Amino acid sequence: MEKLNYVVSVIVGAFFSFFGILAVPLALLIPCNLIDYFTGMAASKMQGQKITSDKSFAGIVKKISMYVLIFVGYGIDCMIGYVTATLHIEMKFPLLFAAIVASWLVINELISITENCEATGVTIPILSPVLKFIKKKIETVTDIDIDSEGA
Repeated sequence: MEKLNYVVSVIVGAFFSFFGILAVPLALLIPCNLIDYFTGMAASKMQGQKITSDKSFAGIVKKISMYVLIFVGYGIDCMIGYVTATLHIEMKFPLLFAAIVASWLVINELISITENCEATGVTIPILSPVLKFIKKKIETVTDIDIDSEGA
C-alpha cells in the first residue's frame, strides 16, 4: 500500500509539474468528461432515447476535440512565448490561452452535467444558473468584435 502511495504521489507530482498552471483545469476536465459522458447516457436512457454506438462515438470524439482545443490554446501560448522571449519581454502568465480554453470547457462540462441530471429528474435550483452566469461572463470578457477589426 505504501508503494502505491509513492507511485500515485509521483504521478500527481509529475502531472502538476509538467502542466503548471494548466494542471488544475485539466485535473478538473478529465473527471468532468467522464461524469458528463455517463450522465448523458443515463439522461438519454431516462428519456427513452436509444443509445447507439454512433451516438457514443460522437460523444467520445467531442471529448477528444476538447483536448485538441486546449492544445491549440497551448500552441498560441507557445508562439506568444517565443515572440516575447525573442523581444526579451517577460511573460507573467505563460499559458493564458490554454488555461482560458480549459477553464471554459470545464464550465461547459459542469453545465452539461447539471443539464443531464435535470433530465433524469433531479432539480438543481442553484448550480445551473450560477454556472450559466459564469460561462456568460467568460464569453463576454473574451468577446472580440471581428467585423470592426479591419475598419
